[in-house]
Amino acid sequence: MRKGILTIAAVGLLTTGGLTACGDDSGDNGAAAKTPKIGVILPDSKSSARWETADRRFLEEAFKAAGVQYDIQNAQNDKTAFQTIADQMITSGVTALMIVNLDSGTGKAVLDKAKSQGVATIDYDRLTLGGSAQYYVSFDNETVGKLQGEGLSKCLTDKGVKNPVVAYLNGSPTDNNATLFKAGYDSVLKPKFDSKEYVKGPEDAVPAWDNAQAATIFEQQLTKANGKIDGVLAANDGLGNAAISILKKNKLNGKVPVTGQDASTEGLQNILVGDQCMTVYKAVREEAKAASDLAIALAKGEKKDTGQTVKDPEGGRDVPSVLLTPKAIYKENVKDVIADGYVTKEEVCAGAYAKLCADAGIS
Repeated sequence: MRKGILTIAAVGLLTTGGLTACGDDSGDNGAAAKTPKIGVILPDSKSSARWETADRRFLEEAFKAAGVQYDIQNAQNDKTAFQTIADQMITSGVTALMIVNLDSGTGKAVLDKAKSQGVATIDYDRLTLGGSAQYYVSFDNETVGKLQGEGLSKCLTDKGVKNPVVAYLNGSPTDNNATLFKAGYDSVLKPKFDSKEYVKGPEDAVPAWDNAQAATIFEQQLTKANGKIDGVLAANDGLGNAAISILKKNKLNGKVPVTGQDASTEGLQNILVGDQCMTVYKAVREEAKAASDLAIALAKGEKKDTGQTVKDPEGGRDVPSVLLTPKAIYKENVKDVIADGYVTKEEVCAGAYAKLCADAGIS
């Protein structure tokens, strides 16, 4: 029997209901006397398909199963809209607010206002630096980056590339997760640069994880390197696909390993066809379950003990946290993502990808 694709580090009891509720002595949560209602603000639908295709779906499932009122909205990468949505949710009487911040400044303002109104708060997926969220639910994001660095190294070795030039397409500079991803892949690749085993190529951050900008940036990188880039550490599948689009223009796709993250349909198809080296699967269903369990408890005026914390480097707080374990995905285990229900065979294996799926053992 296939083992579960994801485990929860140190907090396995959270999603099995084994945590104990404890009294809320924070003085800023009046939820117990109100009708439980949860507000969720997602960041956009452009940088990654996951926010609408996975997170919204799994959060809705959890809230419906618990029988609580909820309101999920998407800020579409608009900071003003983000704040307006938050104000409307607070006015409408949400007792818990879960946000994926666009940047820490905007996120902090929203969290602080919610706290002042007695609304409980959760940072979902991205930690708001200097913020006041009562919980943080995400993946071990340095491990995500480490898997990417290890994946790129594996694919370069498999291709027999000597002294490869490696380019970086980092995530948004306003996203703390991008910083953590980079710390992870630097931990693998920097020693190789320092030892001259690898050559550090061009490196750029992509504002707002914008895929169109990423294509322009990578084209400039390739020009700057005189076409000599042997591997691309792309921080997610969208950025990876942007790089692949430029590699295709230069007939280099499939020759230059490219990483990714999110196990998107597009990313998995790129892996199957050989244009992308690997991706990192983050089982959003488990992330949404962990976050919704906490949100439901907070909305009812309860608190949970997660068993671990993350240090906010800006605010100096130890934030009660749930961190889940990501998994590296290569061609040989694309089938695991489909078996886990994150994407469907029909989506990934449509048309020309049907035979590639069959060859990869996807039945």
